[in-house]
Amino acid sequence: MREALRTVALMVQISWRADAVRSVFTVMTAVGQMASLPLRAIGLKYLTDGFVRGDSQLALRGIAIIVGLTAVHRVMLHASLNVRMRLRENTQLYLDTHVMDLTAGIPGLEHHERPEYLDEVELIRSERGYLANPFNPISWTIASIVQGVSTVALLVGVHPVIALLPLFGIATAWASGRGESRLVALIDSQAEDNRVLRHLYELSTLPSSAKEVRIFGIAGELLRRRRSLFDRLETQRLGLARERIAISTGAWLLFAAAYVAALAFTARAAARGDATIGDAVLVLTIGSQLDQQLAELGENVAWFVRTHRAVRRLRWLTDYAERSTTALTPAAPAELPARLTDGIRVEGVSFAYPGTGSTVLERVDLHLPAGSTVAIVGENGAGKTTLVKLLCRFYEPSEGRIVVDGIDLRDVPVSTWRRHIAAGFQDFAMFQLLARETVGLGDVDSDLSRDEAMIGALTRAAAPEVVDQLPDRLATQLGREFDGGVELSLGQWQKLALGRAMMREKPLLLVLDEPTASLDAPTEHRLFDRFHTAARDAARERGAITILISHRFSTVRMADVILVVDGGRVREAGSHRELMSADGLYAELYRLQARSYD
Repeated sequence: MREALRTVALMVQISWRADAVRSVFTVMTAVGQMASLPLRAIGLKYLTDGFVRGDSQLALRGIAIIVGLTAVHRVMLHASLNVRMRLRENTQLYLDTHVMDLTAGIPGLEHHERPEYLDEVELIRSERGYLANPFNPISWTIASIVQGVSTVALLVGVHPVIALLPLFGIATAWASGRGESRLVALIDSQAEDNRVLRHLYELSTLPSSAKEVRIFGIAGELLRRRRSLFDRLETQRLGLARERIAISTGAWLLFAAAYVAALAFTARAAARGDATIGDAVLVLTIGSQLDQQLAELGENVAWFVRTHRAVRRLRWLTDYAERSTTALTPAAPAELPARLTDGIRVEGVSFAYPGTGSTVLERVDLHLPAGSTVAIVGENGAGKTTLVKLLCRFYEPSEGRIVVDGIDLRDVPVSTWRRHIAAGFQDFAMFQLLARETVGLGDVDSDLSRDEAMIGALTRAAAPEVVDQLPDRLATQLGREFDGGVELSLGQWQKLALGRAMMREKPLLLVLDEPTASLDAPTEHRLFDRFHTAARDAARERGAITILISHRFSTVRMADVILVVDGGRVREAGSHRELMSADGLYAELYRLQARSYD
């Protein structure tokens, strides 16, 4: 119950923060719209009794009530629609911003890489419509309750026994709520399968896979797999739909029997003179409305359940973001030095990805000296990229610690550490923005209107020529997804990503994780020559450390220190000359690769 109340409170909070005034008016207009319907039955009662008795004053009073409440209903209907639409727009804007801030603001990458977390994020995305205005089901549920109270009060005025009629409609609302809960549970269980459906669709439609789909003729296979998976999921959905129809039909028949009995009871009372013809008309009208009211209440309950679950997922993301941020916020933040003198030490670090039992790094001890260029080599899956993730604090060590000039990184706010590092990755992002923005995002504090800053970064990345290849130079819109956009080769995209990595001119740590995987070997060698020179300059100025990860051993031989990672451990460390003299794993791998170029 406590968790449910927290979720309801969040539903109200979201709407209030998005648009407080329209949140209030949403409740007022919904209540006015729905409460006016049963009250019109009073007018019908007066009108009928006035005709039967020949009382024109009573009949006119009934007409006035009917016309007045009909006008109220129409005004409230129109006002409610306009208020709710604007509230929905404002809430959607607030929530989109909120979800973007939460997802991108989480310090680590766990929510991007764990399947169960991806399922939750997928469900948040798929139920975006229910998040668009979480206050709506609350307002309509309140309106339904007010309407129900009005209906009961009117029926009590006829006879207390008749007032029991709404109780027979509870089954209808229960059936709707239960069916919706079952549907939500089914959607939860199908979350990963729905991600597979979306992935198969994207494989068939996105440019990134278009060439291989055609070369290998796999369009038919992708369609077959998607259809087979969809049919299996649809079978489950249809089974639940049939169950819901059966239960809802039974609940409706129960109410219909009670409605007929109430009409018969009122008719006999009118025949005995214990009730008027107007009372019979009121029960007839209220009863027919009550069927619709109960259906709407059931829909509101179902809507509330779906929205409640969607907001609960959002609350999960909110709580997860808060826990992640709090866990990495030191009680007494330490200051990083402007210049490194000792360097970075990895002390007894072991790591296993959360949710797995497999250790990726085990008892790693190493020293990255201040001012050094460090290359990390090893076969795929050896743990190179995982080590980089720990250095960038995308994850925290399972055991051990990482120390920068004697300062434990856990005592440094993640945002502070990130401002002192720069990085270029193999799986770089393709920001389809203006070219100057695509590069300039590497330092959001820089003036993106100054072309000199971007040209300087691309020069440091040994890629200034890429600007000359663009029709409008740095003002070029990148990516074919937007009007006038220019598509780039993978190598050009990677050069821009390298320029982005070089926007910060004075990082304490520069990480280049397979940054030239889309470039040929001679180009990569020239780039690393440039990086090596830049690293020397950075080392002299501030003791900065440059880390290179590459599969091309001929490129990394220039590094001051080469780390050979194998099986989650650093097996060898030293310069190229030292490691070749040791004739160990590095020498073996180097000779194997050298022979492949002969």
